Amino acid sequence: MKGYFGLVLHSHLPYVRRGGRWPHGEEMLHEAILDTYLPLLATLEDLAAEGIKFGVTIALTTILAEQLADPDVLAGFEVYLDERVSLAELDVRRFDQAGDRVMAGLARFWHDRFAQQRARFDGHGRQLIPRFRALAEAGYVELIGGPATHPYLPLLERDSSIYGQLRTGLEAHGRHFGRRPAGVWLPECGYRPAFIQPGTGLRKPGLENFLEAQGVRFFFTDTRPIEGGELVGKVAGEVIGPYGVPERRRVAPERPVERRGTTFRPYYVADSDVVVFGREEKTGLQVWSATQGYPGDFYYREFHRRDPASGLRYWRVTDASGDLGRKQPYEPDRARERVEAHADHFVTILEGRLGSYFREAGRPGIVVAAYDTELFGHWWFEGCDWLAGVLRRLSRHPWVEAVRVSDYLEAHPPDAAINLPESSWGEGGGHYTWNNDTNRWMWPHIHAVERMMERLAALGADLEGSLGDFLRQAARELVLLQASDWPFLVSTGQAPDYATRRFQEHLARFHRLAAVVLRGFADPADRQFLKVVAEQDNPFGFIDFRWFAEREGQVT
Repeated sequence: MKGYFGLVLHSHLPYVRRGGRWPHGEEMLHEAILDTYLPLLATLEDLAAEGIKFGVTIALTTILAEQLADPDVLAGFEVYLDERVSLAELDVRRFDQAGDRVMAGLARFWHDRFAQQRARFDGHGRQLIPRFRALAEAGYVELIGGPATHPYLPLLERDSSIYGQLRTGLEAHGRHFGRRPAGVWLPECGYRPAFIQPGTGLRKPGLENFLEAQGVRFFFTDTRPIEGGELVGKVAGEVIGPYGVPERRRVAPERPVERRGTTFRPYYVADSDVVVFGREEKTGLQVWSATQGYPGDFYYREFHRRDPASGLRYWRVTDASGDLGRKQPYEPDRARERVEAHADHFVTILEGRLGSYFREAGRPGIVVAAYDTELFGHWWFEGCDWLAGVLRRLSRHPWVEAVRVSDYLEAHPPDAAINLPESSWGEGGGHYTWNNDTNRWMWPHIHAVERMMERLAALGADLEGSLGDFLRQAARELVLLQASDWPFLVSTGQAPDYATRRFQEHLARFHRLAAVVLRGFADPADRQFLKVVAEQDNPFGFIDFRWFAEREGQVT
């Protein structure tokens, strides 16, 4: 074998259960289930049923898994799906009455698609998590995890938060999927190396040390931290500087240190046994970019134009003008033709990239193509069909194989180490997206809550009997407050008011719970407040407040 394709799909949505509806709230999750998670599951299940050999790595954040398993979320999704079926039926009648055969045909296309998804959802017991687990147990998919609520780890102040977030996330993953994950997706590929804290001289461990202590074998990073050069992330921008004095990094004496690595192979991180894979850039652009990549093809469905009556999407990209009024009706048959052409093209790219590396290095490499799962089916409607086309082609390819990354790691372990810089795959390759003039006000609140949680954990031994539920709910509110989604949605302008409200709600709930613990007793009003909040913010029912005890400079 000359080369391997390691597809990594990163699946995440913020905690939106009972967090409002349209345009921001639980309907975001319902739409992602309908557009992405159901089609992706169906695609992989169908390939397995056909006997297609493939391996895919799927990162499911645990806050997403908690919601996908929640009965209230699933019940709400059923209502949402039935609404889509009804809307398509009404559109069929409306377009038939208007004598518009083209639009009526497209409305029937959507009606049939929604009805098929409803039948398949019902046929699997109206559940999603067991289907992901079944694909993993059959060996087609590797499910990896991460911190509980997708926090931006490099900007958390206390090591207790890093430990507690990871411990909670890994525990939740094991409960959902039957085993702890071998790998994790660090939120936003945000990485913090070990450093010496200014003023105290305290050594703060690198994130790889926390991962190693909890049995994690590998994680992923962007291209530039591996290859060296300017950190650019997804979009060029300013890098926010380092924490303090970088520590002199150590590696095991038998391992050479790569100054400038390659994304075609994994590396040990510093002196740990944790391995990092880098995202391959060229294959990334083919799928991420609407201008340079496949999703911008003129025959693919246009995401941004909706029917004013039903909200359904009936148009294709058409041209590069961006003028929604010029969009032409969607043509499903032509789109399927483009899917086949783009699947061929992508495999050709893999052959070129992997063939060149094999000739240069004399050993098989891996192309790690990492994408947000929600791109497939939601933003890029044809994405799941394209993915199926690529995997079918690779199943019969003579020397390129689609594998789970842990299978590649088992067969081709690293023989060198790398010292990763502080980095992310966000704007500028640094922290800017999560720490700029629009959202910087959030971080003092987060840091103060981190320290308060350490104080509550220290009191917990004496108060757990009477106030244990308050302590556990405070830990829940802490991790929900720390989600990277709130500063992200403020920074990008996608939903600043919604994100600010959600952040402030979790902050206020935490402080009220903390006040009860500090007081040492709860009155009836406090217990009623706890009852309401625990039902509103219900993930991680097993969470242990002791996981957030003070542990500066420690990883266990």
